Amino acid sequence: MKLSTRSRCGTKILIDIAANQSEGPVQTGYISKRQNISVKYLEQLIRPLKREKFVSSIRGPKGGYMLGKKPEKITLGQIVRLFEGQNFLVECVNDPKVCSLSRECRIRSAWERATQALWESLDSTSIADLVGEKCP
Repeated sequence: MKLSTRSRCGTKILIDIAANQSEGPVQTGYISKRQNISVKYLEQLIRPLKREKFVSSIRGPKGGYMLGKKPEKITLGQIVRLFEGQNFLVECVNDPKVCSLSRECRIRSAWERATQALWESLDSTSIADLVGEKCP
């Protein structure tokens, strides 16, 4: 599974807000500069994050965005599902009917285990886990 820019940037936005909200609401212009995301694209990504209550907005000259939930309660799995849906590494894992060989396929169960391991890893990694990590 290849993650879209939406998932990757949505995650960066949440990490940035989590890392900087102790100083008050985080403005889009600052997130944009720090994360190298255009303000226009950032605003498109904020909408679904707001809808899912991952972020909340505060109006006014000192306004901006704050996390809507504790960073420990927002997982990578939730973010990826928001922007990608519940994807599988191969289609037959979700729907065996797409392949006539699904019943006797020797590798399908391996794809299923790999998909499950991926989602378990994403679901067990929170924004709080990532705030302190350094990029290489």
